[in-house]
Amino acid sequence: MGVSTASPVKGVSVVTVDHPPVNALPVQGWYDLADALRAAGRDPEVRCVVLAAAGRGFNAGVDIKEMQRDSGHDTLIGANRGCFEAFAAVYECEVPVVAAVHGFCLGGGIGLAGNADAIVASDDATFGLPELDRGALGAATHLARLVPQHLMRALYYTSRTVTAAELHAHGSVWRVVPRAELQDAALELAGEIARKDGYLIRLAKAAINGIDPVDVRRSYRFEQGFTFEANLGGAADRVRDTFGKEARR
Repeated sequence: MGVSTASPVKGVSVVTVDHPPVNALPVQGWYDLADALRAAGRDPEVRCVVLAAAGRGFNAGVDIKEMQRDSGHDTLIGANRGCFEAFAAVYECEVPVVAAVHGFCLGGGIGLAGNADAIVASDDATFGLPELDRGALGAATHLARLVPQHLMRALYYTSRTVTAAELHAHGSVWRVVPRAELQDAALELAGEIARKDGYLIRLAKAAINGIDPVDVRRSYRFEQGFTFEANLGGAADRVRDTFGKEARR
């Protein structure tokens, strides 16, 4: 369990998150993921990274229960900083990152997938930001990289999800495949990228990041400020305390 790295194909590093039951990461998990992604990108033998997950879904965001156990703000601050580092590690990875998404991709999962260079998804994958139902704000920056502006706003305000097929129609998902074929499809794309010259592919990643119209680090950090304001104002705790209770009624 945790975060592991493997190299099943020449030039490709696969970073896999495995944190049962739903890959909702605790504070340390986000830092571990960031470290693994940065290490993979620094490896001179690596030309593409695949970000994958084991278990029921790609990522369910932060560990809400860890946050509920903290009567202060240390866990919130840690989660904010950890997510910031992990999302940045995807975006700033020295080589392209292909996200292999299955099942649910929620909250922090959107931050990871939205900052990836390409997404391959299984046909059971769903994407969304339930932040307003979890007493939080954030990752609209990354959802806006996946869908048009007005759709992003409607999805954010309603906490609804979209399917991999819908994102494919918007051009933000490269390919949708049956779940059993996801790993092979992601490795196929990563392998094609990895056949490029290693020096040039790193220059290409830096160049494309440099012409991005939105500074994703600054934009996401701005959003995080409102998450902290919601906590200071009491709204976050009020909403967060309902987490998990509806399902038991």
